[in-house]
Amino acid sequence: MRLPGSLLLVALLLTAGCVTDLTGSGEGVETPGVTTEPTPTPAPTPAPGRTGDSGIQSTYVELYQDTVPSVVSVTVFSAGDTSMAESSGTGFVYDEDGHIVTNQHVVDAGDDVEVTFQDGETVPAETIGTSIYNDLAVLRVDPEGHELEPLELGDSSRLREGHIVLALGNPLGFEGSMTHGIVSALGRTMPVQGGFGIPGVIQTDAPINPGNSGGPLINLAGEVVGVNRAKAQAENIGFAISSNLVERVVPALIEDGNYRDPWIGIRTQDVRPAIAEEMGLREARGVEVVEVVPNSPADRAGLRGATGSIEVHGIEYDIGGDVIVGIDGRPIRVIDDVLSYLSLHASVGDTVDLHVIRDGREVTVDLTLGERPPPRTQ
Repeated sequence: MRLPGSLLLVALLLTAGCVTDLTGSGEGVETPGVTTEPTPTPAPTPAPGRTGDSGIQSTYVELYQDTVPSVVSVTVFSAGDTSMAESSGTGFVYDEDGHIVTNQHVVDAGDDVEVTFQDGETVPAETIGTSIYNDLAVLRVDPEGHELEPLELGDSSRLREGHIVLALGNPLGFEGSMTHGIVSALGRTMPVQGGFGIPGVIQTDAPINPGNSGGPLINLAGEVVGVNRAKAQAENIGFAISSNLVERVVPALIEDGNYRDPWIGIRTQDVRPAIAEEMGLREARGVEVVEVVPNSPADRAGLRGATGSIEVHGIEYDIGGDVIVGIDGRPIRVIDDVLSYLSLHASVGDTVDLHVIRDGREVTVDLTLGERPPPRTQ
């Protein structure tokens, strides 16, 4: 039987009559004629493709190296004036045809757009499509002479609170920056122009600062799960547009230059306990129709708005309108549920079934979705 190296060494020492000091003083009793050499500890061999870093650190290093070449700086100037930037942000390569995804608010401030790649090369870009209601835009650069490496879109519906995510971009002009954090919450709604909200927004504590707008939020597989949009007026709260919304909007922007957002045409309020009690509802859930926009899909479908009001704790609530509790068989608790369904599962021209409580009874209203009109200008 072959002894392990450590047991063999002990056996040899005992055979030679050597007594070893185990007190930690480092001083032993030598036996004449016996010389012992310390056995060197071999250095650990890094795993192939690794640098000896811990697993998660090595993953971050590899993710950065694999994805940052696809991240660009976006700079916008007033027409004919490239001496003073009107705004700047981030974008990422969407395909090999030269399409770049960024935020609409990044390119809205000017006319001439330039894109700078990570190798420092700056080229002109054309804005080929924008969506105000989803704060997304698509640019295009001439793909000739560039080895474009598109980032892959992931499935944002698979995200869970606690998943690790990384934000890539150019915060405060520091190009090629990466920050990391977790998914703090899902399904947020973020207000945009025209009194509309982007549904299904991802909340993260990965630092997102001015200049990050339009950059990718990626998972540990290197897939884009969101487009960084904004930092809240608080520490460790940032927001990103979900990749599943990007997947619906961006192809339309490339094809047509715009995206047609589905629209019902109502003003609503979430049902609160006081409203439920006053209207005789069994529970405080659903979305009450407060006002119906004239000549809208809701008007044509016969939805009814509020007929009165009550005051509770100094707050006035409208009552008496239809209460939407479901859409196409899906339960509705708050308005965010309606917005998410329309944005991610419905299109202009689709007919949806609204499950509505009216005069104490649940009825089904068939409604054909229209196109959301442009935002009103002040």
